[in-house]
Amino acid sequence: MKLQALTIFLLAFVLASTYAAISPEIYWKIKLPNTQIPKVIKAFLPQSDGVVPELKQENTKKKVYYGLGGYIPISWHHAANLEFQRFVLKNPSTNHATNENLIKQVTEGSSFKTDLKVNYDTLKQYFFLGKDLENGKVIEFPSLLNKNEAPFLPRHFVESIPFSMEKFPEILNHFSIDSKSKDAQTIKKTIELCEESEVKHKEKKTCVTSLESMVDFGLSVLGTNNILAITSEVQGETQASQRYTIEQVQQISDGDNMVCHKLNYAYALHYCHVGGSTRTYMVSMVGVDGTKVKAVSVCHKDTSFWNAHAIPFVVLKVKPGTTPICHFLQDDQIVFVPI
Repeated sequence: MKLQALTIFLLAFVLASTYAAISPEIYWKIKLPNTQIPKVIKAFLPQSDGVVPELKQENTKKKVYYGLGGYIPISWHHAANLEFQRFVLKNPSTNHATNENLIKQVTEGSSFKTDLKVNYDTLKQYFFLGKDLENGKVIEFPSLLNKNEAPFLPRHFVESIPFSMEKFPEILNHFSIDSKSKDAQTIKKTIELCEESEVKHKEKKTCVTSLESMVDFGLSVLGTNNILAITSEVQGETQASQRYTIEQVQQISDGDNMVCHKLNYAYALHYCHVGGSTRTYMVSMVGVDGTKVKAVSVCHKDTSFWNAHAIPFVVLKVKPGTTPICHFLQDDQIVFVPI
């Protein structure tokens, strides 16, 4: 019996050591042998020379990586502030919020507070109803390009770096970030978002600090390794916001999916979550400037557990649980669906 236990322990140790030694790309191929790695992941994996991207000379000046978009698509946990709600009620047909300070703090008590420096018209474009997804429909929405170039770090490396508000001073020290800087505030807001509580019995979420952790979480919540990983694709440098004509709508799945949103941080960090039943679509569109887009759209069928005063309900003027609410995903956000 002791010999058998020792054998099992040694086998587990060897397997753990093997996984620690292999690259994130190989780990993906072992765990998800039938799933192609999206380009937006592959482009930011550690280089073949084995040097961690963060430590390369040309990357040492950049402390925190920023995308072009905020965290609006994952803002349904929180209520839009009362001032914003009153503004929408009094100005139902307005195109712009004249008071920029109003939009700077759209949500209460969350890490979204200073991220939303956008006008009301832009906020409306982030969300739409399921009935709007039809061929020939003309819609307007912001660019799906995010351009967050944060590199993935190998799990065995990134796990040696602290990640919690309790260790916030140590994190700043590790990356040599001034505690009074914009980068420090970004690190703080991102970690606070990651440490927010789940909606019990309705949501499973985590922030993954490596590709290996993303794969493991996906396997645990979706319950299969027969998975499709998809992202939005943009051909050309699109305008900040423009009108698009929908040419084709293809339903990819109907049921649970896992969406991973890339966050602003010192390396590739993703907010991954499964939150209620969804329909996932690939929507082919062309913009007025000729930009071609294949956009991933996620339509949330069950919104009954969302905050009743969250941004989607305020801008769309609907109530929780009454109609599916949809949004497009930027090009560095990944959707995992069972197939």
